[in-house]
Parts: sequence; structure tokens; C-alpha cells
Amino acid sequence: MAKLKLFVFLFSTFSFAQTDSAKIYTLSDVVVTATKTSTPLFELANSITVIDSVEIERKKNSNVLELLKTEYGLNITQQGSFGSLANVYTRGANTGHTLVLLDGIEINMPSDPGGTFDFGNLPVDNIERIEILRGPQSTLYGSDALAGVINIITKKGTGKPKFFLSTVGGSYNSYKGLAGLNGSYDFLNYSLTLSRFKTDGFSSASEETGNKEKDGSSSYSASSRLGAEITDDFDLNFIFRFTKADVDYDQFGGQFGDDPTYVYKLEESAFRTEGKYSAFNGFWEQTLGVSIFRNVRKYSNDAFVYDASRAFYDGRKLKIDWQNNFYLANTNTLILGVETEKEEAETEYYIFSQTFPLESILPKSSSRTTGVYLQDQFKLENFFGTAGVRFDDHQRFGSTLTYRFAPAYIIWETGTKLKATIGTGFKAPSLYYLFDPSYGNPDLNPEKSIGWDAGIEQYLWDSKLIIGATYFENYFKDLFGFDENFRTININKAETRGVEFYFILNLLKEISTKGNFTYTDSKDKSMNSPDKDLPLLRRPKIKASYEVNYSFNDKANINGEIIYAGERDDKDFSQFPVQRVKLKGYSIVNLAASYKIFEFLQLYARVENLFDTDYEEVLGYATPGLSGYAGIKIGL
Repeated sequence: MAKLKLFVFLFSTFSFAQTDSAKIYTLSDVVVTATKTSTPLFELANSITVIDSVEIERKKNSNVLELLKTEYGLNITQQGSFGSLANVYTRGANTGHTLVLLDGIEINMPSDPGGTFDFGNLPVDNIERIEILRGPQSTLYGSDALAGVINIITKKGTGKPKFFLSTVGGSYNSYKGLAGLNGSYDFLNYSLTLSRFKTDGFSSASEETGNKEKDGSSSYSASSRLGAEITDDFDLNFIFRFTKADVDYDQFGGQFGDDPTYVYKLEESAFRTEGKYSAFNGFWEQTLGVSIFRNVRKYSNDAFVYDASRAFYDGRKLKIDWQNNFYLANTNTLILGVETEKEEAETEYYIFSQTFPLESILPKSSSRTTGVYLQDQFKLENFFGTAGVRFDDHQRFGSTLTYRFAPAYIIWETGTKLKATIGTGFKAPSLYYLFDPSYGNPDLNPEKSIGWDAGIEQYLWDSKLIIGATYFENYFKDLFGFDENFRTININKAETRGVEFYFILNLLKEISTKGNFTYTDSKDKSMNSPDKDLPLLRRPKIKASYEVNYSFNDKANINGEIIYAGERDDKDFSQFPVQRVKLKGYSIVNLAASYKIFEFLQLYARVENLFDTDYEEVLGYATPGLSGYAGIKIGL
């Protein structure tokens, strides 16, 4: 409470720079993830940020993973070279506690034991914006949203047809080619991209311990969105994304980690069709959607240093959702939604060994979850609020109830917003944890969380300067662990708390800058764990980033960013007994520049890890050194 009073005092000193409320609304982003309705960001209590298409274009990143590294409250890890396993931790929670959406399609992997999403092979192609929502969100989104939601939204075609080509190449013998088409005609709109990426990569197992064999990768990706505005009140949308990747892997990091025969193959497809209908002069708006997601992973490792092995994971999701928005007044929107989702998975794992052979097969298994949610979004002069409740019934563990309340109070005279949220979340046990013959337990309950946050945002000089700070706490219980027979049980607990701070400064048209700082204190609270009261693995206490962008002559752009991550704990599994270790903190600097020679021709370049910093995100696994890329983009 004392900290909150201090923030109020500090920000009140800026009251001389009053902000016009109309300007705030004009400049505020409109987001959909926080409430499932289009809402100005200024009205929301939620901790949410947006990476828009302008920022994506300026930074020239190839992968969504790189974009997320500068966002507060998120920690990113990747186990080696390009295309290898990459995970996101939100506010210190586990990797499977963040729900990832692609245009409303849930893309967390159903065959993965932890139900995570692997960001290692997700390109930025055809992405309009990414919305990052922090805190428990199961009231709107159901399972997996214990700590937050990352919503990736595809571009919608507008205007005359636009065709574009780009190619970029550089370090590690890397190359990417992309072709795209978007536009609209009469009642139709369309956007489509096709891309190909290939690299020789670097050794995923750290070269510092003698590993030299390069782990390359290649991938193909297709993304499309087709829309049809049938009438003024009815429209249809079709979304499809497909990725195929072949990735060289190292099974282990550290000494003797090189494994030249270990290969990972991915095929992933996501499809959604939805219809939107508005009735009674916009009073009742309905959206009926069907989503299909499939993730197939194959791992092959011939005998080299380690015994030969094979693994196969096939997971599928089918979801039907019906959302009803009732616009009761200009100040009140009621949402009633119904969802049903079926998950299926089958897995196989073999180790071919003369000494310790292993065969683990999960035959085709499935589960169904049906949920109903109700949310009221309201505003009254200076007060804005969202309250919701949800009931889910799972085929195996039964029912669970979640809720969320998010009030915000705005002082228009000073452009100050006081905000708070509280909510609960849950994660249904994966099919692997339920049914695997060796480790499964059909009597598992869901993992659960409760979290709250409180903060302040200050808008100054007609929103040219925005400053925000938030304190958060999250409590997790019934987390999945193992008993003495390696059977999955609900046993673990954890807590995370911290502070997030950010600013955005756009005083001049040509120059924009922003920065953020996150402090996260995470603890294992499991009663019988040897790690009780110790930090959770791979979560730095301190993370910060700073970015500056300079545009001039309407032709050129220069972007620079600094990313800092502090010390964090990891474990050395090559030791017996397993030892906890400290990974050192690091800072990296990235630069990007572009120049438009003609209206249809742009040259661009990107330098990553400018000072060739040596660091690890996961113990024993390497990260890219100083690297540079240059490309050309043609638009017709």
C-alpha cells in the first residue's frame, strides 16, 4: 500500500501537464483479447500490451519469439539453434500456463505433457498485431490461461490488390524468401503469404564445452485469411496457417552434447471458420466459430553418443464456440458464451538399447470440455469495470468455476488511471498425464491459480508520454508432479510476485522511444520438494528492455533495442545428484535499419547481438553470437 501511495504522489507532480480526454481516446489502441470485444486500451484495468504491424515492420524480426523478448512480464528461453524448442514464462509461471491463440484458435500442443506452445518455428508472416494479456484469464478462455494469454492476429486485406516479395540472408548461411498478396474486392477481402526459411545454424549444445557440430533447420510456412461481408449485418471469415519444419537437434546441452543424427520434424496446421451476425440494430451480435488445430512431431536419433531412439507425438483439437454480445446501452455490454472442445492425442517413444530398452505408447486418447461464461462490461463516468464468471465441465475431473473482476478509475483532469484486477485460472491435465501407461493418472484434478494486480497509469502531454506501474501476485496449487513410482499426481505449489514498470515517449514525430522493467520473485512452495522456497528455474528476478526508433524523410528508419536479463537458477541434470546452478545475467543489443529507394523497393538490414555477448538461456545450450542479415522487399 505504501508503494502505491508513493506512485500516486510521484505521478501527481505531473498534473500541470493535463491531458485532453478526447486525445486519449483518439490515440489509445483498441484491443479485443481482454474482454473479447473491441475496447479502447485506456478503459481497461488489465495489464495488456500490443505489438502492432508498424513495430513488426521496424524491427525486421523473422520470428515471433524475438518480438516477445522485449515485453515486460515475459521471459523467453530457447534450447539452442534456430527452430529448437522455445518457451514463454508469463509473470514467473510455468511455460504451459500461458494460452496462445492464433485468430481465436488455441494452439497449445495437445500431445505435449505440459500443454505448452513451442515458439521456435512461428514466423511473423502475415501478422497484423500481437496482444499480450497478463494475469489469470480462464473466465473468458478456459484451460491453460492460468497466467496470461498471447493472441496473434492475422492481417485483413484492404484496398487495391498488393503483391510483395522479400528475400533476406546473412549469418549462419541463413536465407528466407517470402511472397504475399492482400487486398479487397467488392464484398471480399483476402491476405496470403508463403515463406521458406533455411539456415546452417550453430551447435545447439554450447561450443564452450567442445561441441562443434552445427544444427541447421529448414521450414515452410503458409498463412491466409479470407473474409466475406455478405450483408451489412453478416460476414464470414476463414483463417488457415500451416508450418512444416525439419530441425537438427542436440538431445542434451553441455559437454558431449553434440548429436549429429538427432532430427526433429514438425507439421502444424490451424484452421478456423466463423460467422458474425448482428441483429436488432446492433443490439445482439453473435459469433459462431469452428476451430481445428493439429500438431505432429517426430524425433529420430540414430545411435551415436547415445542409444538410438524414436518418438512420435500427434495431437488434435476441435473447438466449437458461440459468443453473444448484448449492447444494453452505450455504457453496458453483456457477453454470454458457450464452448465445447475435444482434444485427442497419441504418442510413441522408444529407446533401442541392449542395457535399458524402453517402450512407452499412449494409444489414441481423448477428452472433452464444455464451458459457459458470462461477462458484464460497464462504465459510469470515471469508473470502468469488467466482471465475469465461468463454469467448465471436463469429461474426466468434473467441473470447475472461475471468476474475474477488473475495475479502473480515471481522473480525467490529470490523465491518471488507477486499476486493479483479481481472477482465477485452471489448467486441465494433459492427455499424457491422464492416460500414459507408465506415468498417467486418470484421477488427476486441474492445476489452479488465483492472481491479483494493482497499478497506475499516467498519460501526459496529450498522451505523448505514458508511464505505468503494476504490482502483481499469483498463487498456484495442485500443480502436476510425480510420486515415488513416477505416477503423475497433484502435489506441487508455487508463488510469484513482482513489479512491472513501463514508459512510452513520442515527443517528436521522427523519434519514439519506450522501455520497461520487470522484477519477479518466484518460489517453489511444494511441501516435500528439496527446492522448497527456492526460485523457480529459468526465471530471472530482473528483466528490462529499452528501444528507440528514428524515422526520417518518410523513407528511412533506424531501430535499436537493448535487452537485459538478470541471474536465474537452472539445474545441471548431468550431475548426480542433480545440482542447482546460477546462469549469469546478460545484455544484448540489436539494430535494424531500412531505406525505401522507390515507393515499390525497400532495402533493409538487421544486426543481432551487436557486442557478441556470450550467454545461455538454458544451461548448456548455446545462443546466437554477433550476426547480421540484409534483405530487399519489392511491393507492387
